[in-house]
Amino acid sequence: MSKDIVVIGGGTAGARLARQLTRQPTPATEATEATGPKVTVIGEEEHAPYNRVLLAEVLAGRYGPEVIAQPATPVRRGVRVVRIDRAERVVQCDDGSVVPYGTLVLATGSNPVLPPLRGLGADLPDGVHPFRTMDDCLALAAAVREGTRAVVIGGGLLGVSAARALAERGAQVVLAQQGEHLMQRQLDPAASELLRGHLETLGVEVHTECRVRGLRCDAGERAGTVRAVELADGYALDADLVVLACGVRPRIGLAQAAGLEVRHGIVVDDELRTSDPHIRAIGDCAEHNGRVYGLAGPALEQADILASLLLDSPRTAPSVSPLSSHAAAADAWSQSIGGYTGTRALTRLTLRAGGKGSGPLDLAAFGETNPLPGDDVVRLADATRGAYRKVVVRGDRLIGGILLGDLGAVGELARTWEGDEPLPSTPLFHLLGGA
Repeated sequence: MSKDIVVIGGGTAGARLARQLTRQPTPATEATEATGPKVTVIGEEEHAPYNRVLLAEVLAGRYGPEVIAQPATPVRRGVRVVRIDRAERVVQCDDGSVVPYGTLVLATGSNPVLPPLRGLGADLPDGVHPFRTMDDCLALAAAVREGTRAVVIGGGLLGVSAARALAERGAQVVLAQQGEHLMQRQLDPAASELLRGHLETLGVEVHTECRVRGLRCDAGERAGTVRAVELADGYALDADLVVLACGVRPRIGLAQAAGLEVRHGIVVDDELRTSDPHIRAIGDCAEHNGRVYGLAGPALEQADILASLLLDSPRTAPSVSPLSSHAAAADAWSQSIGGYTGTRALTRLTLRAGGKGSGPLDLAAFGETNPLPGDDVVRLADATRGAYRKVVVRGDRLIGGILLGDLGAVGELARTWEGDEPLPSTPLFHLLGGA
């Protein structure tokens, strides 16, 4: 059997893993540099690996695609894996090639969620775009013009980023959010209201508690070209462009077809092993302890930890998966060398200066921002300056926070939260530092 490592997916997680496996200086790699396993990355996209977090900067015209490219990572581009043969330990590709593996890593990422809207089928109408890949970004950038009427469906982090970028390109942007306020997963209503105000200074028209029912497309010669977004109350928003920013869904099709354990994502343990001991999973497609993160930070952390595990595994790894009936032996091995125990992820977003003298808006959110009964909450707000601070404390632990405006205090707060250590016996407002 092959000893090679094959990575399916050349995105954030897959590219980071490949770089760490080939560059990380450890006794294991130094000793086996000449004879160590080959790492092959297979990616569907034609583009070299890039920083997906910065796609909105490309859409806004601030960066070119080459600026957000990742450090050189050899990838077989434009190749799709169509089948995993676990018995033979090979993957079959759409170009007819068959690639053997000793260890297979699934870093297949996620797909944008396409909402069940009237007029939206398997083939998207002209003018309707998801916003997930470089191709999506470049297609949007090519389509937008000064005065283009654009409707962004979805008011989460991705939708807010897309709306801001399109507004910077001169589009007339409407942001339609079904929930009660923007970025509901990260922000409370007060912080969301400040974010909404900032978007409006950029010229973005924001509608919350706004359910989209369907798309209206031109008939006749321009059949299949979007012209409006229809709301549940029958009102129509004129649109030359529609951006679908309704969330993402883990890409689990390959894993399901191969018979791996799958729930919402591909189930992995602390060693990032799937139910097959020779297959791991990281990034947006992986589900660890019941959670799929869908964020760049956890994907990078998982890639780094897996690189360390794989570089050591030829000497000490058990021959069974910790998800199998031999979990006890595998757990003992995991504890001896460490593993992945979850990521405490922090969300950051910067919105550039708006009109009427408005400056940029920096935003950070982490942990549990909705307090439970008995929690202590400290808030400091200055609406005239667009500043907001909130921290949530449970017992003697900082469990979450939201910061808008000057983020000078975010580093110390994030370190306190990540360390999960007892707070000093000082007044709680001191947690907000210079604020």
